[in-house]
Amino acid sequence: MSTSNVSPTWSSPWRLGAPRAVRLMAGVAGAAVIAAVAAAGMSVPAAAAGINVTAAAAGMNVPAPAARVNVPAASAGMNVPAAAVRVNVPAAAAGRAPSCGPDTGQAMTETPWPLQQLRPDLAWPISEGAGITVAVIDSGVSATHPALAGKVLEGRDFVEPSARGQCDEVAHGTLVAGVIAGRTPQGSVFSGIAPKAEILPVRVLRDLTKDFNPSTSADIATAIKWAADQDVEVINLSLTTDPTAGLEDAIEYALDRGVVVVAAAGNDGGSNGSEQTAYPAAYEGVIAVAGIDKVGHHVNTSTSGPYVDVAAPGAEVDGPMPRGDKYAQFKDGGTSFAAAYVSGLAALIRSAEPTLTPAQVAARITATADHPAEGRNNQVGFGMINPYRALTAIAGASEPSPAAAALAPVALPEDPMGGTRALATWTATGLAALALVIAISAGVARRTRRRGVLAGTVGAQATKVGAPARTGGARAGTASAPIGEPVTAPAARRSRKDHAGQPSEAAVSGMKARLRGDKGAEETSGRHQPLSWQPDAHQQSPTPERRQPPNQTSSNYSGRAQVPPS
Repeated sequence: MSTSNVSPTWSSPWRLGAPRAVRLMAGVAGAAVIAAVAAAGMSVPAAAAGINVTAAAAGMNVPAPAARVNVPAASAGMNVPAAAVRVNVPAAAAGRAPSCGPDTGQAMTETPWPLQQLRPDLAWPISEGAGITVAVIDSGVSATHPALAGKVLEGRDFVEPSARGQCDEVAHGTLVAGVIAGRTPQGSVFSGIAPKAEILPVRVLRDLTKDFNPSTSADIATAIKWAADQDVEVINLSLTTDPTAGLEDAIEYALDRGVVVVAAAGNDGGSNGSEQTAYPAAYEGVIAVAGIDKVGHHVNTSTSGPYVDVAAPGAEVDGPMPRGDKYAQFKDGGTSFAAAYVSGLAALIRSAEPTLTPAQVAARITATADHPAEGRNNQVGFGMINPYRALTAIAGASEPSPAAAALAPVALPEDPMGGTRALATWTATGLAALALVIAISAGVARRTRRRGVLAGTVGAQATKVGAPARTGGARAGTASAPIGEPVTAPAARRSRKDHAGQPSEAAVSGMKARLRGDKGAEETSGRHQPLSWQPDAHQQSPTPERRQPPNQTSSNYSGRAQVPPS
């Protein structure tokens, strides 16, 4: 089964104008004139041994080998070897290229989005693909569109041998060729990736329907070998077919001859939701190309798999039509056109670096692609191709960069002070730890003493306030009764000062009374002295000699200086 990797848009059949037999008869008639002249004994220069018959004289549209006439040397009257005289009709004299295929489409007035994103024009100062021939094994390539005129060589046709691959009934191969090597016609903004490359058409498909004829796969294999023998530098396979031993052998044959082989990854990616394998893209050495759209997303129909190498535009791709001067696109796109962009890039690289092998060209394309976040995946491979980077990032590198060599371990000399340094380090660490422990212990001790002092002060004050007076010669605050028995507090001596440290009014009155000899007033004053302001129980009443004037400050039991009221 063989298919082209795009959904069909046109299906109208187109055929060649004149039957091949009529053209052959015309050629024979033209050659007969040459023979008759020679038979008449006319002198023919030796240079005429290889006579070129023009299209006007031959009146035919056939390839050069078809107009072959053998004229005996004696009858020609020429001084030439006895070998046959071959009359060759060059390609330019063979008449117009076949006119077939659709002429739909419109003028190209806006730069296609793939050219805006890929920017091959940035790489053109380095290479435009000059001197490179790309074989397009497809549905044929029309040579009449202005973007391809003069760029399409005579190839081979497995469908209609006389067409030489230049008849494209479905526009598929023509669009692919335009993407690879189309030039920019006057008044247009279209261009291929390698505008100075040439196209060798090889027609193996008549239409875009799936072909279950086993001979088609054999034809594709034969076409690959034939194209490799024509000294092409790149082969584009925008199709898929059944894997066979003959097909694999043909791929190896082309690679061994130094031909870069690019193939479409296939358009069955969305058929069953699982990864599949498409051939010839999955063969070793072939650059398998997936499709992405203008926003960088993987095209749903593009087949995914571990064999996918890179990605390129595969949706809404415009290209030239077989007849006329218009451009159109296939509605559903396809990996066919994605492969064409990669073939054009391979032509640029081959033109700049002719000595690179197919493997080196593939490595450069994948290494310089815009990789996805994970580096590579089965949908887009190593990512979107980047023509400018492929021509500049590693330009001139005919060999891949060698892998970094592992460094041998280096044995350092033993440090003579190593033991001393280790001991010093451990000693310093131990001393630091010990200092930390001492500091923490000192802090805990200070807090403990502070709590003890405060507790002792409060207890002493409580003893001064609530301790009983001396009993039987015992000092105040000393227990005079057994522990556990109730202690009766003795009557406290009444204070002669109020809470501000000054003599109270009652004390003053008592003092005046004593001076007058009035004892009742003193007793009254003593009875009305507030109990809460009594002095220490062990203190005696001041004697008249020790009594201080009322206005002189003195220390109370707390030790604080008392300031008299103003």
